[in-house]
Amino acid sequence: MGVVKIHFPDMGAYIYSSVRFMIPSVVFTIVLLVTFIFTIVVIFRQKRYTEIKNDFINNMTHELKTPIASISLAAQMMNDSSVTKSPAMMEHLGKVVNDESKRLRFLVEKVLQMSMFDRKKAVFKKKKLDLNEMVENIANSFSLRVEHTGGKIYTEIEAVESALYVDEVHFQNVINNLLDNAVKYRKPDQPVNIYLRTWNDNEHLYLSVRDTGLGIRKDNLKKVFDKFYRVHTGNVHDVKGFGLGLAYVKKIVMLHNGDISIESELGKGTKFTVKLPIIKES
Repeated sequence: MGVVKIHFPDMGAYIYSSVRFMIPSVVFTIVLLVTFIFTIVVIFRQKRYTEIKNDFINNMTHELKTPIASISLAAQMMNDSSVTKSPAMMEHLGKVVNDESKRLRFLVEKVLQMSMFDRKKAVFKKKKLDLNEMVENIANSFSLRVEHTGGKIYTEIEAVESALYVDEVHFQNVINNLLDNAVKYRKPDQPVNIYLRTWNDNEHLYLSVRDTGLGIRKDNLKKVFDKFYRVHTGNVHDVKGFGLGLAYVKKIVMLHNGDISIESELGKGTKFTVKLPIIKES
């Protein structure tokens, strides 16, 4: 039998010359595939943003209509000559108009606040405060609302170095928003207990707000701080709000060089933990 030997002086160049015409096609295919994947991602993201925007508009419309309707009804009764205008009735109607006007202003301000933070025009008036004292004061003022549900606020003041440097108004709003959520998302017709705790380590000061409410599903935990996102509870209007409260809370905490985390178990309750840098006393 014969043996045939073939010698390639430059095998690499020979192989390259055989397949180089395919390289532009492969590159074009990869670019096309990447573009297609990117387009699909953008489409789904836009769809999600559209759904969020529609939910926000629906919620906002519903929220704004309620105080407007109340004010309108009170004004009609004041102008209706057939309605007896006793001092008690006029006082009641005046209180309705005043309360609903405050509520309407609060809703508008909440939207404007988030818009202001998005444009990075927020101005903080920071000063040295005591977290323990702030928590005690807020707990005392909020206790009536919690006790109205049949529950109670418990405070555990364990922070030794409790000084922090924050904007008083905005940081009080952070705690009030967390407490407000605990009351709003309580179990139907059941009391809710809220536990406020402060403590610190060498570098950070901590505040936790724990409740015994509905809790949140695990697949919703990553979204609760998203703007306009609201955890579904069966009826889109059974809990009032725009889905801006926790987004505002996270924005304020981050702008104070802090962090906020959430732990929750469905049916057992939710716990928020705020971590902030402390001011060490000299």
